[in-house]
Amino acid sequence: MMNTDLDESGPIDYLVVEFPGSRMTGEGFPLLVDLVDRGIIRILDLVFVSRGSDGSITAMELADFDGDGKLDLAVFQGAASGLLGPDDIDEAASVIGPGDSAGILVYENLWAAPFATALRRGGGQLVAGGRIPVQALLASLDAVEAAEAPA
Repeated sequence: MMNTDLDESGPIDYLVVEFPGSRMTGEGFPLLVDLVDRGIIRILDLVFVSRGSDGSITAMELADFDGDGKLDLAVFQGAASGLLGPDDIDEAASVIGPGDSAGILVYENLWAAPFATALRRGGGQLVAGGRIPVQALLASLDAVEAAEAPA
């Protein structure tokens, strides 16, 4: 990405998605492709890693994850902006368990680019951000429901 591109870019996020037992079904790949095709996100980096039982970390090649004979992620082959360095990959892989694998995805939220650009042009600066995991949201809702239940 060039500096002029950055001036008009949307927020950039990352995800580390663990696959226990390195079982990747490929079910989410068509949805990821759809997000790209519809211009909602732009993939900047996509890396797969696995953690051996000895704790070693190995980068994995794009493959036929669902066993249908087709390269599932060929559309993302070469998706490497350079934002993810070896230290980033090691840090992301440190959160997965032995024998597990993970996908590390860095993406731009294209849908938010016009809004983010307007805020920056108006002098706005992002000072905080975050994401609430679905599991945490469900736990909070369960806690509220339990507190409101008649005694």
